[in-house]
Amino acid sequence: MTFPASFRTIGLAGAIAAGVLGLSACTTTPSTSAATPTVPSNTRASVDAQVDAALNRLYNTVPGSRELVARSKGVLVFPAVVGGSFIVGAEYGRGALRVDGKTLDYYSTTAASIGLQAGAQSKAVYYVFTTQDALDKFRASNGWTAGVDATVAVAQIGANGTVDTRTLQQPVVAFVLNNAGLEAGVSLQGSKITKIAL
Repeated sequence: MTFPASFRTIGLAGAIAAGVLGLSACTTTPSTSAATPTVPSNTRASVDAQVDAALNRLYNTVPGSRELVARSKGVLVFPAVVGGSFIVGAEYGRGALRVDGKTLDYYSTTAASIGLQAGAQSKAVYYVFTTQDALDKFRASNGWTAGVDATVAVAQIGANGTVDTRTLQQPVVAFVLNNAGLEAGVSLQGSKITKIAL
C-alpha cells in the first residue's frame, strides 16, 4: 500500500520527534516547558566538573586547542552528547558556556539523524567563538542551530599535527572528540542548542 508523500513526511517527523523525546527521557532533565527545560539546581556543580574534565581532555588531545580557547571570546562545551538509534537517531547533551574561564549559562543540544546506525555512542562537542560578534549573536538567539544561525567549521588536524590554520580563521570553530580522539569528517549541521536553567 502506498501512502501520499504528505503522510510519509508527517510519519517521518513524528518518528524523529519520538526518538528525541525518548532519548531526552533517559536524562535527569524534567521539563516545565517545551521552550525552557529545567533541571535540579544541584546538577550545576556536576555539569561544571564535567566541562572542566572535557576541556582538559581537549587540551591534552588536540595540540594548539588550549591557545585557541584562551584567545577566543567564549567556548561552549558539551562533555557527553549521547546518541542511539537503529533507523531514526537522536542525540542529547547538556553543557556550559564559558567566557574568560567562568560559566555564564547552561545549554542543551539535540540533533536527529536518519540512517542505518546501531548502538549508543557518546562524544564531547566544543563550539569555540573566535569573534565577539559570533558570541553575541549566539547569546542573543532564542534557540541556535548549527549551520543555520551560523556556519560552524569543524576543526581538522593539519600536516604539522596541530589544528589547521584555515579552520582557526572562522567565527565558530567546533571540535568533536570520541573515545578514539578527534573525530574527522563529522557534521554538526542541524544541531539545535537551547539555553536551560539549572
